[in-house]
Amino acid sequence: MAGARHPVCVSGAALVQTERLQQTFAFSVCWSDDSDSFVRRSWEDFRRFHKTLKETFPVEAGLLRRSDRVLPKLPADAPWLVLRGRTSRGLACLQLLEAYLRALLVAGERVSRSPVLTGFFAPQPWDLEPMLPPGSQVILPTPQEPPPGLPGSPAIRTLEAQSLRCLQPFSTQDTRGQPFHAQAQEALDVLLRHPSGWWLVANKDQQTAWFPAPYLEEAAPHQGQDGGQPLGISGSEAAPVFSQP
Repeated sequence: MAGARHPVCVSGAALVQTERLQQTFAFSVCWSDDSDSFVRRSWEDFRRFHKTLKETFPVEAGLLRRSDRVLPKLPADAPWLVLRGRTSRGLACLQLLEAYLRALLVAGERVSRSPVLTGFFAPQPWDLEPMLPPGSQVILPTPQEPPPGLPGSPAIRTLEAQSLRCLQPFSTQDTRGQPFHAQAQEALDVLLRHPSGWWLVANKDQQTAWFPAPYLEEAAPHQGQDGGQPLGISGSEAAPVFSQP
């Protein structure tokens, strides 16, 4: 099991809110094999996950002797923060859950490389869907420093664009609220690389839209690479808010 794939880094990417004000939390996960993935989890998913961790690791949870506890506590404020779908509270909860997950990754290899933790981060069917549920709103955490230009502003046009290709079909809205559809292998120009992992891209029709970085890869090998590499994500700060059609 020493060489088994396991998560090495996690960042809170976005708060996803449905029309019924139900909230889920999106995270960017970096794996030991240098791959990246997006996962969305609800508060109930975290509650069940933490319960399983305590049952699987009673010593590390401090159930036998408090001084042995290395498992972090699940944020006590999280259930209250997600009530009524308030955006500010949801973003605060996202930060708390990010801190909780990062603490788990440094709780020792017995925990961080366990099937329980790896299974929680493994993409589920809903994580792989090319579209979010209709009417979903994606809210990205506020940046510590404003990005160089607002979404869709002329300032972004001055950046040097890089052509990348889309790994699989993805649909969203462009910066003007119109449908934006990308097909597998379609070339997209990256106008702005935001730390959240949601990048501003343009298609051949000059539509611009915020697009998830893991869906993009290099259009050609570079510096001796055998092929295109999916692009990862770093950081958890961002500002855009956009909705699924």
